[in-house]
Amino acid sequence: LAKSPKRGSVTEMEGKMPETLTDGEKQTLLRLARKAMEYAVKGKVLPPLDLKSLTPLLREDGASFVTLTVDDNLRGCIGALEAYQPLAEDVREHAVAAALQDPRFPPVGDAELNRIRLEVSRLTAPRSLEYSTSEDLLKKLHPHVDGVTLKDGFRRATFLPQVWEKIPNPAEFLNHLCQKMGARPNLWREAKVQVHIYQVEEFREMN
Repeated sequence: LAKSPKRGSVTEMEGKMPETLTDGEKQTLLRLARKAMEYAVKGKVLPPLDLKSLTPLLREDGASFVTLTVDDNLRGCIGALEAYQPLAEDVREHAVAAALQDPRFPPVGDAELNRIRLEVSRLTAPRSLEYSTSEDLLKKLHPHVDGVTLKDGFRRATFLPQVWEKIPNPAEFLNHLCQKMGARPNLWREAKVQVHIYQVEEFREMN
């Protein structure tokens, strides 16, 4: 998962999703993401977002990742770990970035738009996970629940909770996350890396 620049800070109260989105709010975000992606791919200028037309929860600052898939295969994924703009705007921004700026893939083409399925993940604020040993770290992770971010110096990488579906073993999960960070797979066993966890509220377009 590629990441856009992050802003914000971590506090002791972070980590909880205070209010879940309604089905209507989820559909609104998916429509906004779809429109933003289509405008960007077609080279059109996206109109400014009318925040007054949205619910308070969609106007509040929120962090999101937008994932694009084609036939269940990843086609792009970019997001922010920390909230710095209204949730609806965050989703629009990352829908565009996932389509055009994910360095792992070529930009999405117009002919692909009908095949792409959008998934939005609304994140809780990250919180630090304190642990003593690598085995203690394994015990404190919650597979299929926790999104995990590893940081070592200037290197940082994250996996959304959805990645557990493909890598259910916690040790392998951390190995792959270290590799994504540009480190050797067993770094988390050999050194004390910084670990943050978060949860997501995930929803997607239906086929």
